[in-house]
Amino acid sequence: MYAIIDIETTGGQPAQDRITEIAIFIHDGYQITDKFHTLVNPQRPIPYFISNLTGITDDMVKDAPKFHEVAKEIVQFTEGKIFVAHNVRFDYSFVKKEFADLGYTYQRKTLCTVRLSRSLIPGLPSYSLGKLCKSINIPLELRHRAIGDAEATAKLFDKLIKLNEKAVSGSEDIVTESQKALKNEVKTSLLPPAIKKDQVDALPDKPGVYYFHDEKGEVIYVGKSINIRKRIIQHFNIDYKSKKSIEFKNQIAYITYELMGNELIALLFESDEIKRMKPHYNRQQRRSVFNTGIFATVDDKGYKRLSFGRINDERVPLIALSNHFKAKGFLYHMVGKYNLCQKLCDLYKSAGSCFDYQVHQCKGACIGKESPEEYNARVEKAIESFTYQHSSFVIIGKGREAAEKSIVVVENGRYLGFGFVDDSFSASSLEDFKSGIKRYNDNKDIMQIIRNHLRTKTSDKLIVFE
Repeated sequence: MYAIIDIETTGGQPAQDRITEIAIFIHDGYQITDKFHTLVNPQRPIPYFISNLTGITDDMVKDAPKFHEVAKEIVQFTEGKIFVAHNVRFDYSFVKKEFADLGYTYQRKTLCTVRLSRSLIPGLPSYSLGKLCKSINIPLELRHRAIGDAEATAKLFDKLIKLNEKAVSGSEDIVTESQKALKNEVKTSLLPPAIKKDQVDALPDKPGVYYFHDEKGEVIYVGKSINIRKRIIQHFNIDYKSKKSIEFKNQIAYITYELMGNELIALLFESDEIKRMKPHYNRQQRRSVFNTGIFATVDDKGYKRLSFGRINDERVPLIALSNHFKAKGFLYHMVGKYNLCQKLCDLYKSAGSCFDYQVHQCKGACIGKESPEEYNARVEKAIESFTYQHSSFVIIGKGREAAEKSIVVVENGRYLGFGFVDDSFSASSLEDFKSGIKRYNDNKDIMQIIRNHLRTKTSDKLIVFE
């Protein structure tokens, strides 16, 4: 038995938006046998653009039942049935969230008619509900209303079942084989519509970097994991929190990957690939230019000063950031956390004391009230918080195969890159190790990755060059 469901909502975010309409058509595998439909009072205003799209207004839902008043009926109506929808993850995520807010765990097996349509009616220009129905002559009235879209999806599902039976018509037991095919679709309903189960099954259970491509071959997302296949399955199994995440999933046409041998190398390569390729759905690490640095100098009175400025070949920064605004914010954070002087951190221009001294927040290093030794001790703690413990070192870890190892090289506090060498590789100097790597860019994100790795317990070997 199948429950074909469509909902309308106040927006595209299950975590914060609410259902305004729900329609359910029951299909027994042969025909539609029952239906349920109601408007739902979301207990919040419906945005104008949503009302403009769906036609559902605040006046229409003010006397409608609240979700908790129809929840029991929805549970009973769908119990023991497979939850079917067009882009099922969207509708299912909303319904699950509404029940979760009531303290109830709502779980059903799911089936996506987008995936099923792609499988049984390949080659169409679009699989959106409206365009798909137009392509195969299914009437769609009341578009963007749950009752209209659910009825159209039910008719689509009915046609897909018949196409599925026709596809296995050479079998001795058409019904059994057809049911098996639908069961397989249920098992894979959480995969993106264009991704086949055998493609996911063929992914390696090894560390590496993976790429999601769209139908044009463009990389839309880069990720990393110590277990590529497991991580990608987790991607597809999560409840989506927004319409944008559904759109992202539906754009994934195929997957490629690069084995990296261990998590550190995967993290370093992922970060570099994101900055190089700038995939649309990688937002946090897309900055590719880190041209501003934090520098340390000692003035003629013995005070260690921090400053920010453009990076060039003559000055190696303590840390690289994307722009002057980020650098200033970083220094303000250091001033607040380690009680440093704004003036000695290039943040306050004055011939006398800094502003913080005037409000009793600076200990007076700016006017010689605090000794260089006391002040510099805090500066050193601040520097230690965002730099490496050693200036030059090599990290040796697992390679992509048994007879291989990875090497990461940092020289004078600057990341140079990583590489893979076989077990016969020997090195006695930093120059020897440098010959075994491919050069990559250094930046704040890379420094954070390496610092975090060095703080964790690991079997990697650390070789320090002083």
